[in-house]
Amino acid sequence: MGAHESMEHAEHAEHASGSNKKIALLIAVLALFLAISETLGKGAQTESISKNVEAANLWAFFQAKSIRRTVVVTAAEQGKLALAAADEAQKPAVQKQIDDWTKTAARYRSEPETGEGTEQLAEKAKHAEHDRDEATAKYHHFELASAAFQIGIVLASATIITGMMALAYVSGVLTIAGLFMTALGLWWPHLLHLH
Repeated sequence: MGAHESMEHAEHAEHASGSNKKIALLIAVLALFLAISETLGKGAQTESISKNVEAANLWAFFQAKSIRRTVVVTAAEQGKLALAAADEAQKPAVQKQIDDWTKTAARYRSEPETGEGTEQLAEKAKHAEHDRDEATAKYHHFELASAAFQIGIVLASATIITGMMALAYVSGVLTIAGLFMTALGLWWPHLLHLH
């Protein structure tokens, strides 16, 4: 091997070493972005599950209050029938019971001071469902971002092995796609519908 060939071989090795350093840096950046998107995704997933449980509990409480209200309204209606048949001495007591049941039924429907009337419970449950849907949409975006970053890492690693720089460029495109999906998850989770 001549001196000229040795020089060319050394230059080629130095160029490959410089390229490999750049690819290694790309892999490190992708790994950082992957860690961020995975952390955001886990947070969104936990929030989604938590809000789903909250909404289910609120709807169960709503149903229980609705059943209680129906029972009390039915009792008041039966009391009205009993009032017509009651003798004059019993009528004030029966009327008082009907009034109490009517007030209780109204309280079960709306109880702003405690927030436990059916109207307030339904509103809280709908709000929890909205928060759940928001967190779920974020989670889907962060999952897609993570996938893009993972595939980017694989392709960048394959670039070092194969020397095919086209794989590094595809990895770069996947990095941009992953960043885009992360941004959508953070700020515009309902821009794309990913169900």
